Amino acid sequence: MTLTDIAPSVFETVESEVRSYCRAWPVVFERASGSRLYDEQGRPYLDFFAGAGSLNYGHNHPVLKRALLDYLADDGVTHGLDMSTTAKRDFLETFRSTVLEPRALPYKVMFPGPTGTNAVEAALKLARKVTGRKTVVSFTNAFHGMSLGSLAVTGNAAKRAGAGVPLPHATRMPFDHYLGGRVPDFLWFERLLDDPGSGFDHPAAVIVETVQGEGGINVARAEWLRALSELCRRHGMLLIVDDVQMGCGRTGDFFSFEESGITPDIVTLSKSISGYGLPMALCLFKPELDVWEPGEHNGTFRGNNPAFVTATAALDAYWRDGVLRERTLGRADRVESALLDLCGGDGRAGVAVRGRGLVWGLEFADGERAEAVCRRAFELGLLLETSGPHGEVVKLLPPLTVTDDELDEGLGVLARSVRHTAGRLAA
Repeated sequence: MTLTDIAPSVFETVESEVRSYCRAWPVVFERASGSRLYDEQGRPYLDFFAGAGSLNYGHNHPVLKRALLDYLADDGVTHGLDMSTTAKRDFLETFRSTVLEPRALPYKVMFPGPTGTNAVEAALKLARKVTGRKTVVSFTNAFHGMSLGSLAVTGNAAKRAGAGVPLPHATRMPFDHYLGGRVPDFLWFERLLDDPGSGFDHPAAVIVETVQGEGGINVARAEWLRALSELCRRHGMLLIVDDVQMGCGRTGDFFSFEESGITPDIVTLSKSISGYGLPMALCLFKPELDVWEPGEHNGTFRGNNPAFVTATAALDAYWRDGVLRERTLGRADRVESALLDLCGGDGRAGVAVRGRGLVWGLEFADGERAEAVCRRAFELGLLLETSGPHGEVVKLLPPLTVTDDELDEGLGVLARSVRHTAGRLAA
């Protein structure tokens, strides 16, 4: 039988052409545990994708799974809108005691719809409601979600084009390092704010990722973030940190902005906040910003109680002490050292390494090379994706619970893939 004799799968005949990840990894996965996925034939794949950052604690973490199964076995509430439930109460109390109070963060907690883009939409809507202004400033190569408000503050041209309508009330500014250090930070931004003849509508807010994941693993310096926070304060703009992908310990601290010492006005969380890959999102904001009318922003699935259960279990297991933070930062040094060694031995100009915590990028001169590296890694049993405006960055996003042996294994496969593609492209 030849490949042309194989009948199209149900995924090809029924599912929309919009599917993407399954094209890069053309197998059918059947089960998952820890840092590995297994296909129908039982072949293991080491997962350095982690559900695009939704699985910081790995697949089917046994402590979280036990809490979830016990809750379901006891007929716990599954769907609750914004009704008060024991699961929500347990989460709020645990989030307050393990995350907010130890960091002296005063935030109120809002449950929008269960996705990151819905948390961003809520943040944008609230900032405009509080200030009475419309414009929001975002940054080059930002990614904030796929709904219209989030797309308006997203930089990627292809994703923006999918909207099919104008995306107004957003202005772009250069992210840290975008101009290569040739221009002082925020020179253009502040000049526009100070000049009444600039034609620049005074913004309601500025939204920023401390590390741009989809944008190519672009890492903002702590001093740049502090300067941005101060700029917002001087000019009466709210500062929104989008921590959807980089929060929940990805950079070491629970929030990615902690290293810089700033306190954003609004923070968005999703992806790994449930701990188990269940849909859940939060919009956090200072109490004085809580000007919502009841039901003014809502959603049918904002009360995903099973996600509250696994989120509580994850906080209890990993955020009552600093063990996970220290382990993540230690492994960050290990990854950085391995990637720098790899670049030094590659011999191809333009290869660069950047990252924080357990999010890292290996940048190549073009997207073709990065895609080839990910394709070869998949053949060798490692899941990686590309990011960046041209898909030129190989992105590493392993679970925070990855073992040292698994980390070394994945870095070894990456090194083999880089060397393999260098030879093939040179030929």
